[in-house]
Amino acid sequence: MTAFLPLPAEAGALRSPYRLNKSDCDALGAELDAIRRRVMADLGEADVRYIKRMVRMQRSAEISGRLVLFLGFHPLAWCVGVLLLALSKILDNMEIGHNIMHGQYNWTNDPALRGKSFEWDSACPGEQWRHSHNYIHHTHTNILGKDRDIGYGILRMADAQPWKPKHLFQPVRAFLMMLIFEWGVAMHDLEMDRLRSGEVKWQDMRGRFWQSIRKMGWQGLKDYVVFPLLAFPIFLNVLLANLAANLIRNIWAFIIIFCGHFTDEVEMFTEEETRHESRGQWYVRQMLGSANISGGRLFHILSGHLSHQIEHHLFPDMPAHRYAVIAPEVEALCQRYGLPYNTGPLSAQFFTVIQRILRLSFPSAAPSHSLCSD
Repeated sequence: MTAFLPLPAEAGALRSPYRLNKSDCDALGAELDAIRRRVMADLGEADVRYIKRMVRMQRSAEISGRLVLFLGFHPLAWCVGVLLLALSKILDNMEIGHNIMHGQYNWTNDPALRGKSFEWDSACPGEQWRHSHNYIHHTHTNILGKDRDIGYGILRMADAQPWKPKHLFQPVRAFLMMLIFEWGVAMHDLEMDRLRSGEVKWQDMRGRFWQSIRKMGWQGLKDYVVFPLLAFPIFLNVLLANLAANLIRNIWAFIIIFCGHFTDEVEMFTEEETRHESRGQWYVRQMLGSANISGGRLFHILSGHLSHQIEHHLFPDMPAHRYAVIAPEVEALCQRYGLPYNTGPLSAQFFTVIQRILRLSFPSAAPSHSLCSD
């Protein structure tokens, strides 16, 4: 196979010194299409049982957590309640909400599993997330100027992004973003920056603005007023427990999502080099623009199987619990076609995320690269 062409030295290209020619991109795409067809044709009752088991687990964790918080006065009971409630929120957001809203279970025709109508326990309205994440991010993954999830409009996460003095403070901004991640995503998906820049007008986004305000208001009311009032004698205990559970969920989601998108080996791309992209080239971009996290079955469940971010970016509408099954095939394809398969334990991957945030806090040269040759 003559798939791999060395990049010209002056290109400063991919961190890997090779690229695929277009015919090999298309051949790789055909093999990935075959994997997808095989798995999607095999979906059935076992997949339905799996996601419904996750829903039952999430509800049981929430009910148990709230009962422990309402009935327990001992500090140990408070800690157990917080952990159960945090587990509930993590399962709801990552293994259930994220995956259902991707349409991974639309084929069941079950109204409770319909991606377009599912609403999750998060400050961001599901409708807005489906547009910003399912469409914009997954279509334009890691394309500067198109993928709004690159740094969430707050962090400089690519060399090609212009450096500004404010980026010197981005380690602090990243830390604060981690603590309030739920609210940061909600504000990001609202796209207020486009209103400030004049790209859109108020009348064009007024409906989405009030939709977000209603959802954020309900989220804050539920967690910090309604449930604490229901346990009035221990109002403060429950309030602090809800705050702690949300904090745990925010930190966990931030770490998993950033490890899947912003390790120091993950590539970014320009609009020019992805113009007229074939399906095979799109697949290559997903592989180069994602990173996996190794771990056991429980870890993968708690990450919403976003620990298999490469497979998720290749097949976002495939039930996520299937990613672990196809991951060895995808990795073998990467090895055969000379592409990196970026994976590693959580600690190592998050360390490279921190490296990237720190490195890009300072001015850097903007490298150019290409996905595939002609």
